[in-house]
Amino acid sequence: MSDWSSQRERSTRSAVRLILWIALHLGRAPARTLLYPITAYFLLKARPQRRASRRFLTRVLGRPARMTEVARHIHCFAATILDRVYLLAGRRELLDIHLHQPELVTDRVAAGQGFLLLGSHLGSFELLRALAIEEARMPLKILMYPAHNPVITELLHALNPTIAGSVISLDSPKPLLAVKESLDAGYAVGLLGDRRMPDEPAVICDFLGRRASFPSGPLSLAALTGVPVILPFGIYRGGNRYDVYFERFAERVELDRHDRARRESQLQDWVRRYADRLAHHARAAPFNWFNFYDFWEDEDAVSQA
Repeated sequence: MSDWSSQRERSTRSAVRLILWIALHLGRAPARTLLYPITAYFLLKARPQRRASRRFLTRVLGRPARMTEVARHIHCFAATILDRVYLLAGRRELLDIHLHQPELVTDRVAAGQGFLLLGSHLGSFELLRALAIEEARMPLKILMYPAHNPVITELLHALNPTIAGSVISLDSPKPLLAVKESLDAGYAVGLLGDRRMPDEPAVICDFLGRRASFPSGPLSLAALTGVPVILPFGIYRGGNRYDVYFERFAERVELDRHDRARRESQLQDWVRRYADRLAHHARAAPFNWFNFYDFWEDEDAVSQA
């Protein structure tokens, strides 16, 4: 499996600024026409991402992926980034967003109960973040490494400065203390569970018929905090349509505190359960898979990393 964190960002500040200007001053339709040359550029120039897209689509579709499908995959990703601009600019009326089981979130917010939103790179997790800020209905903090994709991150933060204040940086001195304080204050804390950093503890799971490495840290954090865990999936349907699904994953992730072997076994079970739900949604919406790197382990990989 390749290291996703080592992939360089291909965007430049001038290019992103131009796209933002067109999006905000000329409108969504002209901005969406830019998605086609952007797709063509990445299809021609971004060989690792193109190869990873084709491998994933071949696996999830059960047949060799066509180049037109790889192009559709890249276009889908670019479209969600563009729509993030409109959400952060307070232009939600341009998008048709359907929420499924929102009460899983809103009931907890109304009760002042902190919880974890364990997301992924399937669909637009940033859609949830932008909705939370734009509507101010869900107090939300995001646990992340802000240094990844710095150009896009910086310019989107400039578009809506509120979003920068919603970040709990994993590079900060005491991120776990900040998480606990946020949960105690009734915030939802969002984090992603499908990518691990080099040397991060992981669990090898069967994922779409082949072994893949998932970080164990997010579910260890869930066990440590003892708060409910909700899975969100912001699925792009094409055009201006999105379906946002919320799933109850666990009221509490419990791990044995005394028996280390039993604890590790329980943690592996929880991570594999998460991987199973991710696989379910990946099959249902394959062009929403936004992990553009070699996701699976080599065939001779060890069973535990």
